[in-house]
Amino acid sequence: MSDTALRPAPYVRPDVKGFLDFLAMAGGPTMSEMGAEGARLSYLQMSAVAEMEPRALAVIKDLTCPGPAGEIPLRFYDARETREPGPAVMFYHGGGFVIGDLDSHHALCTEIAAGLDLPVIAVHYRLAPEHVFPAAPDDCEAASRWVAGSPEVLGRTITGLVPMGDSAGGNLAIVVTQALAETPAAVPVVVQVPIYPLSDDKGDHQSLLDFADGFLLTAETMAWFSDAYKAELGHKRAYPIYSDHTATPPTVLVTAGLDPIRDSGRVYGIELIKAGVDVVFLEMKGSIHGFTQVRKAIPSAQTDLHAVFAAVKMLLERTR
Repeated sequence: MSDTALRPAPYVRPDVKGFLDFLAMAGGPTMSEMGAEGARLSYLQMSAVAEMEPRALAVIKDLTCPGPAGEIPLRFYDARETREPGPAVMFYHGGGFVIGDLDSHHALCTEIAAGLDLPVIAVHYRLAPEHVFPAAPDDCEAASRWVAGSPEVLGRTITGLVPMGDSAGGNLAIVVTQALAETPAAVPVVVQVPIYPLSDDKGDHQSLLDFADGFLLTAETMAWFSDAYKAELGHKRAYPIYSDHTATPPTVLVTAGLDPIRDSGRVYGIELIKAGVDVVFLEMKGSIHGFTQVRKAIPSAQTDLHAVFAAVKMLLERTR
């Protein structure tokens, strides 16, 4: 009998099970069958159905900043019209480096701005397959350096950055943090917040085997994303596990218990702890990859998100 057969079935929260059952009944083509444009539209449609309504904020404004290949679209959020000097969140959206944009993560960004009471600048980096690696990290780093300089258009004095992102955006948050540790920007990274990030290129993590299908993010979709992005194996700007971790700032690292890339987040956390980094590790048991964007369909995800905010606030307070 195999080891897999001997292990008990994983715990699945009731609201997560209900959402997964709904998706299984709905059926439909896979993302790779839809192609990039179809998958991007489908991703937006899922958010419209499964995500909570965006919060009303004092400031929601579309901007651009200079990038290595032209202007980079940004969206600036703040719960306050004006504020004293302080840190700002740099948010990089998920979507496998292929799908996602400022609209797909709009409600989440309003929640972050309200929940952390910090300005949030969301970045829409160039997507694959039209723009392969390293276009995404190059854009995110450029945007972060621009915000670090407290550009006049923000009307804010930025004293530190909080790189944050989900999935591919979690990967980018780590990559940007590492780049700004190597070559500092106008202000430092004070805390980083990778949420269910991909950190390495190992293909035999147990979570990849256990949750390959039936838990929203599938192995087939991941392979399609990977083929489109064309990341260089072993390269630290693609797989940040290969970087030096000793200069990493305090970190809130979030994983999901039923996520195929759960173990990629776990091994990154181990490396941070070995390097002596201050880490708050939060694994959301019984939940799935993408839970931050389906908070209407999975109400328990809202509680999880606010646990993340509490951890970020604690670490920010310790940096003062």
